[in-house]
Amino acid sequence: MASWRTWLARWRLRGARGAAEPAAGGATASYVAIIMDGNGRWAQRRRLPVAAGHRAGAKTLRRVLEHALDLGIREVTVYSFSTENWSRPPAEVAALMDLFVEMIDSQVPDMHQRGARVRFVGRRDGVPEKLVRRIEEAEALTAANTRMTLYIAFNSGGRRELLDAAAALAAQGEEATEQNFRRRLYAPEMHDPELLIRTSGELRISNFLLWQCAYSELYFSDKLWPDFDEAALDEALAEYASRQRRFGGRAAAGAGPAAGAGAERAS
Repeated sequence: MASWRTWLARWRLRGARGAAEPAAGGATASYVAIIMDGNGRWAQRRRLPVAAGHRAGAKTLRRVLEHALDLGIREVTVYSFSTENWSRPPAEVAALMDLFVEMIDSQVPDMHQRGARVRFVGRRDGVPEKLVRRIEEAEALTAANTRMTLYIAFNSGGRRELLDAAAALAAQGEEATEQNFRRRLYAPEMHDPELLIRTSGELRISNFLLWQCAYSELYFSDKLWPDFDEAALDEALAEYASRQRRFGGRAAAGAGPAAGAGAERAS
């Protein structure tokens, strides 16, 4: 079954726009980040409570991750709850905390069986104790898995991460180099995302992975997150595959999309 799904996923990607001209790293990105935006609007358009939108979004995430596994993507980082999201109505925040517990209980065992590692990225102060326990259990259960790493940015914000890293660097009296700074980030082993996807038509990165996404290719989808599906991921990957990544350099005259292969990954 898995081999059939893998073949189907790759066949669909071949037919997607731009996939015939691979970027420097090949037809698909290995490291992908996603801002999953639009759950609330999806629910409002259906006259449903906001919590229903978040539940639909959680189901979409599962389908997208299964497809990413079939495509051989090595890392997926998703923005699940930002430091700014605490300002939402208390009832919505409480429902989200309960949903996170539920999703960890129901989905992490399946991700574990599929060989995926789960890692939560962000601060844990202020997070309900029950949820912190589930987070720690999920990370412990999947720690040895190597097929894919799912980074879940939870209670996380790019500016806060940079401030925390700078404070840790200063406290240790370390030299301010890129290597030392990266070691103080929430997940220093995380690769810089090659592709950052944002749904719902918003054209901003909203304080997400400010250090890591310095050279990421940006892709904006008009789909609300619960409507984002396997075909939408294929389209985003195909668009990435058609681009030329130069990292501040200049491509040789007449060079095609594959130019700059040696610099494809920034880390």
